Amino acid sequence: MNKKQLFLKIFKKAEKKYGTNEKRLAGEGWNHGWQTLIATIMSAQSRDETTIPIAEELFKKYNTLESLANANYKDILVIFKSLNYNKTKAKNVISACDFILKNFNGKIPDSIEELIKIPGVGRKTANLVITEVHNKEGICVDTHCHRLLNVLNIVKTKNPTETEFEMMKIAPKYIWSRINRILVLWGKDISGKDKKKILDKLNT
Repeated sequence: MNKKQLFLKIFKKAEKKYGTNEKRLAGEGWNHGWQTLIATIMSAQSRDETTIPIAEELFKKYNTLESLANANYKDILVIFKSLNYNKTKAKNVISACDFILKNFNGKIPDSIEELIKIPGVGRKTANLVITEVHNKEGICVDTHCHRLLNVLNIVKTKNPTETEFEMMKIAPKYIWSRINRILVLWGKDISGKDKKKILDKLNT
């Protein structure tokens, strides 16, 4: 069985187990594209359960891209006090909104190349935005995805970006946008690097 066949076999089992899970991730369920982008910037190295209520508080106070672009850094920092790397994220969120207004007329770009120009946006966030906001195919790879795919010997990569490019060769394009959600839910459900225990989780 080659890597493509192996991945598809495992992914189908994972989707069967986690595909109906209604748990909300930080980049999901927002009314506006800019909110999806900002919430995803906020979620880096922070739990979804922590990020979502903080993002809701932020968007309640700043309900437009313009108001957030003009926000006071210290005011944002107060809202972000429970987030990891809150100082960097507070700066990036304000700068990102300002950049989108000045460079993209307030519209969220639909290409990775344009999105990664925005402060605080890396390939993971960019891929999530093109899938969530623009319904385009992209492979969003966070730490859960990177770890799982390496433990399962689907890839042998050093970082999430390498994993993304390897998975472009392995996964059929029609499932690209589903990979992140399924593997994140699976990754949250397991601990350690015991391949057998990780795979056994799909059978419980």
